Amino acid sequence: MGSDDTKARIEAILPDLLAVRRDIHAHPELGFEETRTAALVAEKLRSWGIETTEGVGRTGVVGTVRGTRPGQGAIGLRCDMDCLALTETTGLPYASTTTGRMHACGHDGHTTMLLGAARLLAERRDFAGTVHLIFQPAEEGRGGAVAMLEDGLFDRFPCDAVYGMHNMPGVPVGQFAIRKGPLMAASGRFTVTFRGTGGHGGNSAHLATDVMVSQAMYVQALQTIVSRNVPALESAVISLGHIAAGSPEALNVMPSELVLGGTMRAFNTGMQDLLERRMTELAHLCAAAAGTTAEVMTRWGTIPMINAERETDVSAAAAKDMVGAVVDEAVAPVTGGEDFSFMVQRKPGAMIFLGNGVGADSHALHTPKYDFNDAALPFGVAWWLGVVRQELGA
Repeated sequence: MGSDDTKARIEAILPDLLAVRRDIHAHPELGFEETRTAALVAEKLRSWGIETTEGVGRTGVVGTVRGTRPGQGAIGLRCDMDCLALTETTGLPYASTTTGRMHACGHDGHTTMLLGAARLLAERRDFAGTVHLIFQPAEEGRGGAVAMLEDGLFDRFPCDAVYGMHNMPGVPVGQFAIRKGPLMAASGRFTVTFRGTGGHGGNSAHLATDVMVSQAMYVQALQTIVSRNVPALESAVISLGHIAAGSPEALNVMPSELVLGGTMRAFNTGMQDLLERRMTELAHLCAAAAGTTAEVMTRWGTIPMINAERETDVSAAAAKDMVGAVVDEAVAPVTGGEDFSFMVQRKPGAMIFLGNGVGADSHALHTPKYDFNDAALPFGVAWWLGVVRQELGA
């Protein structure tokens, strides 16, 4: 892992990093509610003599480390801090202490690894230029990246390039994966509300306009969009996650309103427009067929995550040279969403996947048994240091 000196420096702080990671894991906070996590981050940064700005994009934190060698270059290193609305079932001694809140995506590990890199950069500032450490809130669909950008992130903390990292179950610990161009999909959400008259399901169903029939036709019709409207060599996803209408205590009542919703994914703006258009058209057709009406709402929480060529090369070189890792440089795109995409829309940048392990103990992201693999901590810290070395000659 890089030089023996770098490896020894990382190993020396690993017990502290492990304690921080498990503390954050035990105290998860949703987007824009990360007050405890942000305070912990700010306290750590200041204790290492790092310039620290709190409240960027509401609960975001930015630390600035200036090198001692001449140089005007500046880069941003970004991680995310928020958790998910899940109830943890790992049974771990450091499991979430808050019901319905869980670090099921590894942001506790991401935050900890960037803190580790910050500490080592502050101890030895032998690089030319400036490193901005971006601890972002609200990645999980609440708009944290946009909030930081609207709060003047890159005006207040100028960056020539920006880098991100996300753990990936299914990739062995110590390995990395990346690709140039589209890495992750635009992530959107939709809701459709069908409205009818409702009625007595036993006595006068023939007099009612039935939202259940509209819903049944619509769920089937949605399946034709990807199979018949999306070109065979492109990718898109539409999945339903919620349907609500009526009451189990009134099974003889035909409801007058039904709401359904789900998620959609696409890798380019043309495909985003196609999904929105066809989903809307089909909703109104299915409503008309049963004499109901439809109201459609769509919202894209992220745009496609597009890795810039140069920054992808820098990321891969950092993994190889500093970490000594195997790097898959042509990993298949994934349909997960990532709002780091908004930052790389403003500045050249790239995101890399960090191996979180394989096998029975490596649970998928966003599941109640997931846990960040602490064995990946030193590799993530080393990669961050490698990026600084590649960009600023550390």
